[in-house]
Amino acid sequence: MSDSIKYLLTEDRMPKRWYNLMADLPEAPPAVLHPGTGQPVGPDDLAPLFPMALIGQEVTQEREVEIPEPVRDVYRQWRPSPLFRARKLEQALGTPAKIYYKYEGVSPTGSHKPNTAVPQAFYNKQEGTKRLTTETGAGQWGSSIAYAGQYFGLEVDVYMVKVSYQQKPYRRALMQTFGARCVASPSDETNSGRAVLAEHPDSTGSLGIAISEAVEMAAGRDDTKYALGSVLNHVLLHQTIIGLEAMEQMDMAGDDPDIVIGCAGGGSNLAGLAFPYIGRNLREGKKTRIIAAEPASCPTLTRGKFAYDFGDTASLTPLVKMYTLGSSFVPSPIHAGGLRYHGMAPLISHAYELGLMEARAYAQTECFIAGVTFAKAEGIVPAPESTHAVKAAIDEALKCKESGESKTILFNLSGHGYFDMQAYTDFFDGKLTDEPYDEAMLAKSLEGLPDVAAE
Repeated sequence: MSDSIKYLLTEDRMPKRWYNLMADLPEAPPAVLHPGTGQPVGPDDLAPLFPMALIGQEVTQEREVEIPEPVRDVYRQWRPSPLFRARKLEQALGTPAKIYYKYEGVSPTGSHKPNTAVPQAFYNKQEGTKRLTTETGAGQWGSSIAYAGQYFGLEVDVYMVKVSYQQKPYRRALMQTFGARCVASPSDETNSGRAVLAEHPDSTGSLGIAISEAVEMAAGRDDTKYALGSVLNHVLLHQTIIGLEAMEQMDMAGDDPDIVIGCAGGGSNLAGLAFPYIGRNLREGKKTRIIAAEPASCPTLTRGKFAYDFGDTASLTPLVKMYTLGSSFVPSPIHAGGLRYHGMAPLISHAYELGLMEARAYAQTECFIAGVTFAKAEGIVPAPESTHAVKAAIDEALKCKESGESKTILFNLSGHGYFDMQAYTDFFDGKLTDEPYDEAMLAKSLEGLPDVAAE
């Protein structure tokens, strides 16, 4: 077995195709429904928001989807991304476990998000789109679509969850550097934003609200489309380049993971690393465990209901069956803004419902403790979102310490935290607190699920 610290693939070994989990699932996921008719949506229903190429990827059953050469050309700026063996973390923990992490913080915007931002911008440009609207939480997605938009000559408007807009000014500045317009959400630019502000003038916002604003703005102009950074099938498809690369790199290391871990909000980085391994489990009968690490203040998988729901607060999107806390649920203002979403990707929700993965929920402070432990050992400050995966990996490694087992753990370090140092400052100053969700609000939100949820 290799004693290397990092495992690097050359550019010519970058995957040429994305992997589609739909091809290997034992049961097809539930259909996406039109909120007006209750019938499955068709391409024409989605055409006002997405280019046809992405609509095709949303429903394809093909196991592999070719990555266009112009997309691969941009990917080469940072891909293939490195795989690291966390030897110093292993020593710090005193564990016999072997810990690896796939590091996506080497991208131009510091996270995994450009893996889907680039192809989305490419396909929109091909179809003649002039402008994209989107939402963002912590700003990793917003900065990534801003980066991709400027590369392909598209205008980009980003509706950023207000609490993150206030917490993370440097992410906002990064979006503006790439030429995007960034608006705090809820805003007075849209009907959905004004409705929220009328009822809750001091609203801190949510991804559901920001999605409503972005969708409303896209639907109102023929030259504009909507881009989403997580949740949808085509987004998860694009992210599988992470897991495909990781498989090759684990082969280079002469190792294979027993456990694969990703943080989970909408689900994109988790799917990116885990879906190729879930597919292998299904095809070859392997038993690799998959763990989703989510915030305890927004526990979609561990406390949510598997039901049809809207993807946004204003009920502008189609109905998808997913684990949800209800589209009116507003999470506590934790620093992991990218994980503050009321629903989980339908494809991940379906896999979880089938028992193909596990889920853990972690409080904010214990995740930052894990993030600092990791930073001291490995020299990389994790994004607040990624600390959830770090926490889960450390927990599994400490279980191995107790049992004496030498399991192999692979997790996705989905981004760095160098735009999030205020969060670490708050942590060290004792100002970072655990933000429990409101049980009454959750109950009310779940009561308001669409009627189809009971069918």
